[in-house]
Formats: sequence, C-alpha cells, structure tokens
Amino acid sequence: MLSSKTSRRLVALALGTGLVSAALGTAVPASAQPAPVAPATANARYVGGAEGAAGNKAFFDAVLKSVVKRQTANPSLASVTVYYNASQAPSFRSQISSAASIWNSSVSNVKLQSTTGGADFTYYEGNDSRGSYASTNGHGSGYIFLDYAQNRQYDSIRVTAHETGHVLGLPDHYSGPCSELMSGGGPGTSCTNRYPNTTERSRVNQLWANGLAKALAKVNKAA
Repeated sequence: MLSSKTSRRLVALALGTGLVSAALGTAVPASAQPAPVAPATANARYVGGAEGAAGNKAFFDAVLKSVVKRQTANPSLASVTVYYNASQAPSFRSQISSAASIWNSSVSNVKLQSTTGGADFTYYEGNDSRGSYASTNGHGSGYIFLDYAQNRQYDSIRVTAHETGHVLGLPDHYSGPCSELMSGGGPGTSCTNRYPNTTERSRVNQLWANGLAKALAKVNKAA
C-alpha cells in the first residue's frame, strides 16, 4: 500500500493534470491507478451523489470494446467471457469470487472469469473518501476500486456485486428497493441482498446479446 506522502503526491498530480472521476464509472486514464486517501465518514459513490449515466455507459462500452477485439481475433469462441484480474485486491478475493459466481448464475449471455494475465478490467483495494467505484478510460480497460471503510459499513459482497454490475452495463438506481442490486447503499446498511432482480438480469442479457452483435457487425463492416 502507498504511504500517505506518496498518496498525497499522486492525488495532487491527478488534480494537476485535470483527471476527473465522477461516481461509479466516469472515465479516467487506465494508467492512473487509484491512489488510496484518507477515508471519510460518508461514501457517496455507493449511496448517491454525482454519478452519471454517461459514465456508467463508458465503462460498459470500454469492456465491450475489449471483448469485441478478442471475439474478432477468435471468431470460433463459443461464448462471451469478460476477464477480470483480482490480484491487486487480495483482501477482497472471496467477495470478488462470490460476486462473479452470483452474476454467472444470474445471466446467460456473458460470463465473468478470473485471470492473472491480460484482463478486461481489474479490481483494486484501499482507502478512498469517494468510496467504492468503477472507472474506465473508455478505450478497452478499466478498474473497480473497493474501499475498506465502505465494505465494513455495508455488506461487502453486495458492494462488490453492485460495482461489478457496472462492468456488465447497469447504471445506479439508488432510489430503488433492497431487492435491486443497483440500488447500492440507498436502502441502508441493513440491506444484504447480493443478487440482481429479474429486470436487472434481463437487461444484462439484452445488452450482451444486442450490444455485442451490433459491435461485431460494425467491426466486420469496417473490415
């Protein structure tokens, strides 16, 4: 883990170069790894705040682009797989595995699989006043950051499954009930539901059927 002095320098550098990362999915350079900072009492990104639909879509589009590149290079692939690397979040290895299993048992058009090599996105861990979030540069790679304090306050597997939902294309809906995974921390700390509801499952299946087909068709037409 980075020292507090190094962390402050990285944060200052990020601000100085105009790095902007709004809640849950706003584009940031993939080369800029999240720098742990002092935790705050409120973790806005999981309970509400300045998140935007455009940022959520950016993360999905980036992962989709990465998957399309792989599918185009290997047209014989029978299924669509999104690869993740959890080596940078060792404290959350169990939660990440559980979140992947939850999504793999909930949807049929896309599967999540762990890898230690090249991945479509990566998990990181640390302390961040912004809480847990998903972020991308919009060019085929991104990461999910899991905040220590927030994961102690809320059900950790729900937090992880929620953030992973952004990878699969789902936006936040903090005003929703506990039965909605993408309601995040909106229902409060007592909510421990870790599974997407029927609407969320259908939406992910639709996105990975229609979205992938359109993206592949666009690539083939350009070729």
